[in-house]
Amino acid sequence: MIPYVHERGISSVEALAKALGRPVSDQEGLTTDHTVVAHWPGLDHYTQNDLDKIWTSVEWAGHLHDPLAEVPSAVSASRDRRAVFHAHVVLHPGDRILTVPEWSETAHRLARAAGIADPGDDMGCRWIAVQAQPRRLDLIANLIRQDGMWQPLDKVNQRIAAEARRIEHDLDLHVPYDARPASPNSRRGPADPVLPDTVSVSAQIGRLLGQITEETTGPLATVRGLIEHAAHRLGSLPDSSSVEAGYRLEWAARRLFALQQDLDHTASTLREPARRTGTMPVKPAEPVPARAPTAHRTR
Repeated sequence: MIPYVHERGISSVEALAKALGRPVSDQEGLTTDHTVVAHWPGLDHYTQNDLDKIWTSVEWAGHLHDPLAEVPSAVSASRDRRAVFHAHVVLHPGDRILTVPEWSETAHRLARAAGIADPGDDMGCRWIAVQAQPRRLDLIANLIRQDGMWQPLDKVNQRIAAEARRIEHDLDLHVPYDARPASPNSRRGPADPVLPDTVSVSAQIGRLLGQITEETTGPLATVRGLIEHAAHRLGSLPDSSSVEAGYRLEWAARRLFALQQDLDHTASTLREPARRTGTMPVKPAEPVPARAPTAHRTR
């Protein structure tokens, strides 16, 4: 699952058109139980019966734009009016297709991670999640809250990326390697304690690997963050070669994250008190490189 946070804008029409993959239209109905798979809780006030749940895409864009017209004094910390927030995630080509409830769960989790849907906040942002393109989910919000205040977003790129990785794990999506367990029929000898010097060496290596794979200050996390940042910068450029390069960098960052997880698991194992068995340990399967997709990214 690759997340992408677009630059904030002033046009909800443009953001919704990108999410749909086509221009908005006053002839096309979008429902709140299929294409719009999740939304802010205040929307229920506007859709009190079944007929109200089908709006045209123009009406959806207008609903997201309304706070800009209703609160002309609201501005960001940098004194601008670019209140339309837009982010999307794309599934890996090898992932299964998610169900509508799974898309909805993903949308709510990403909205909370972004900071636009705090639980219990009745005066928060208007937002919707659109699942209109294959393997893609778009999150669109207006950062002008219902109380007229501007919703600040803190480290939104990192927070969405971290939540996307957790969702990927929780929904059992793309796993770059298969750590196969030992066969249940394999015979194991009596457990013998490992010699103290072996335990010491293992623990030292485990601590070293733990420092390398530490999520916030470790060198692998730093490198991965730089790659993700470069990918986002390239993805915003107009030429197709830069977009393609950014797409490949995003997958490189995902493979690096898989390696980081693998090393972190090994570090945890080494830091635990080791015990020998009568058989050789089962060697994990070699990581399967993620194949770079051939389709271009929708921007």
